[in-house]
Amino acid sequence: MPLPDNGAPWPPPTLGHLYREMRVDDAWYSGDRRRLADVHQDHQHRRDGRRRLWARRRHPQPGRHDTRLHIPLPADIATTSADLLFSEPPTFTVTDPAVQARLDEITEAGGIANTLLEAAEVAAALGGVYLRVTWDASLAARPLLTAVHADCAIPEFRWGQLAAVTFWRELSAAGSTVWRHLERHEVGRILHGLYQGTTDSLGTRAPLTEHPETAPLADSLSAEGDTIETGLDQLTAAYVPNIRPNRRHRGSPFGRSDYQSAHDLFDALDETWSSWLRDIRLARARLIVPDGYLRDHGPGRGASFDDDREIWQALSIPPGDNNASGITLSQFAIRVAEHQQTADAIMRQAVQLAGYSAQSFGLGDSTAATATEVTARERRSMTTRDKKSRYWAPALADMLHVMLRLDRALYTPALTPERPVIVYGDSVSEDPQTVAQTLSLLQQAQAVSTDTKVRLLHPDWDDDTVRAEVDRILAETGQAVPDPMQAGALD
Repeated sequence: MPLPDNGAPWPPPTLGHLYREMRVDDAWYSGDRRRLADVHQDHQHRRDGRRRLWARRRHPQPGRHDTRLHIPLPADIATTSADLLFSEPPTFTVTDPAVQARLDEITEAGGIANTLLEAAEVAAALGGVYLRVTWDASLAARPLLTAVHADCAIPEFRWGQLAAVTFWRELSAAGSTVWRHLERHEVGRILHGLYQGTTDSLGTRAPLTEHPETAPLADSLSAEGDTIETGLDQLTAAYVPNIRPNRRHRGSPFGRSDYQSAHDLFDALDETWSSWLRDIRLARARLIVPDGYLRDHGPGRGASFDDDREIWQALSIPPGDNNASGITLSQFAIRVAEHQQTADAIMRQAVQLAGYSAQSFGLGDSTAATATEVTARERRSMTTRDKKSRYWAPALADMLHVMLRLDRALYTPALTPERPVIVYGDSVSEDPQTVAQTLSLLQQAQAVSTDTKVRLLHPDWDDDTVRAEVDRILAETGQAVPDPMQAGALD
């Protein structure tokens, strides 16, 4: 299928509803006050009937500021999701040692662990993310893995599987003129197109050489003028849903955001904190003084009260007046407990709706705990992590396989690519002291072998590495068993 025709509306109207939803999610993820105000002008009321905090257009008086406060809980949710998945980098393994060495080189030099952290955070906010494989010999002699945000892609699905996808980006905008670069990934090839249009129209297609950011691609195109042949029977892109199903669009292949149905809670949290800060502002101590205490600065210059002055002349105050000084202290109470309890309750509900435990956000017991106790407290978060990891594994393995196949075609012809096996790291690491105490108790009870102890201490080691370490330990402690086949071993 070719690139879009000239004058096509952009983004395509068929995906308009998804883009509008992602625009709202993106505003909450960014925490930008102006964007929050803009996206809520069409939906000004929450489900409880109250007008949204960020739908209230405010025009402060000169010298005063907008006092609404945003609490970045949505960004915290997205970061927590990424940390649970990839704070400990996953391991990628294949059977061939030569392929394993090259895979390690590609993943470590390419910073794949950091790419996955970025991709997972964006996926939590927007409902999904795309992994794209590309290459640039002028930058690195290896394929590159990049993350493309879901609101910059036009996908095509068949039977729930990604069949093709068109990535797009705005290169520059001047007035009503917008330059866009479209990059379409199909099985076996990648198409590139440059368009000069407007904010809502793709406009007219132009040669890639017309813009400095796309000009370098022109030398890589085939005779047709817009295609780069990959020679693979696989897509060089994959879609990773954050989690399914999408409750607003049942049966859709798109994932759902961690923010789905939580926008009212986010708005209520900001309203609660804004009210709390308003209490603090209003509770500042103020003195109400009679005119006699004010120093006159002359006609038209007003008067002021010097709160450092120690001697004042007597005022003509009637006898028996309860306030003999004439000065009144005004200070209101701050509803700390009420605001704190309300904010905590809203936060708990929001993170629970997103699929996480309150302890993951510091809302639970803060006492020290072992990794086992932490896992028990955060069971809901761990369950969500496991569900999300099952969506990541197939797509990530496919893209690593594509990277190895492209690496053979472009850089290392002798390579025999394999589809890697992905093992996720522990999101909660055991304290070394706790592990040592456990192993010591098992040793004292004579309930564990040296082999088992090594495997408990190093769960990521393979059999050969474990066996070598066991042999070294037994040799150092004098417990090594002589080889019966060695001459004189039993003499």
